[in-house]
Amino acid sequence: MPIIASRRYSQGQAHEVDIVLDGVPRAPLPPQTFDWIGLCEPTVEEMERVRRQYGLHPLAVEDALNPRQLPKVEAYGKQLFAVARTASLHDGEIISYGQTAFFLGADFIISVRFGSTRAHLTLREELEASAERLAEGPDYVLHAILDFIVDGYQPITDGLEDVAQDMEEAAIESFPGPATIRRIFRLRRQLRRFERVIGPMQEMCERLVEADLPTIDPAARIWFRDVLDHVRRSMTRVRGVKETLAAIVETASLLEQHRQGEMTRQLAAWAAILAVPTAIAGIYGMNFEYIPELKWRFGYFLVWSVILSVCGGLWYRFKRIGWL
Repeated sequence: MPIIASRRYSQGQAHEVDIVLDGVPRAPLPPQTFDWIGLCEPTVEEMERVRRQYGLHPLAVEDALNPRQLPKVEAYGKQLFAVARTASLHDGEIISYGQTAFFLGADFIISVRFGSTRAHLTLREELEASAERLAEGPDYVLHAILDFIVDGYQPITDGLEDVAQDMEEAAIESFPGPATIRRIFRLRRQLRRFERVIGPMQEMCERLVEADLPTIDPAARIWFRDVLDHVRRSMTRVRGVKETLAAIVETASLLEQHRQGEMTRQLAAWAAILAVPTAIAGIYGMNFEYIPELKWRFGYFLVWSVILSVCGGLWYRFKRIGWL
């Protein structure tokens, strides 16, 4: 049995009791006493023993063993079943996901992790250092783990915001190349998936705050409201990064159009200047015998004077209007 930790608490104090998950139904525990069981990627047979021992609903066990569930919370009689999605950032841009399912009863909480690299051992130690909080029961432990999971979203949003900001600054200097464009679309795809995870997490937390659910003390809803605020903040930041990435291409396109416009104006200005000597040379290059100015002594110098004057005037004019 992949038990990460199993401990019994009475009035917030840990008891050194060996909890054997052998599938034998257990008797209810005394008031202010509960078990906290942490499992990591159990098999179907192992979860079946846990189900029989704690009287878990078969449908909830089936969902807990499916690592692709979306976040949700459901009541099964006097028990509560919840699913949360964990996330972590790798290589600066790739988000990987895991799942943690919870079975919550009056005198127990069982967490089942799949794919999550963040264990709850440190969190357990922190909670055990505050016996008055643990004395509030399993619903407080559920809040603490959910808060732990949601806090794991912050490094992801921090990292993606930094990446988006660097790409935005680079786009101002030069138009993004094909590799950068592909990178932007990969990031937007990652963010869309992340948003699909955070959205149901927000709905789940809202239900924990607003709905009348078994094993959730109304006085504990204020704790879940804090988790809900963190989820909403993460959702807002994710949408902000998406908007930044969408604006990068648009802004870069506008800047590139402006640069191309400047180049077009410069080319048009030089083409207009060069058109003058080209036109004059074209006229006097025609092979007609009787062209009046051909035999004029000062014709050559006059043509050059006209060319230089007109070209100089055009250059000055284009310079003043910012085309050159």
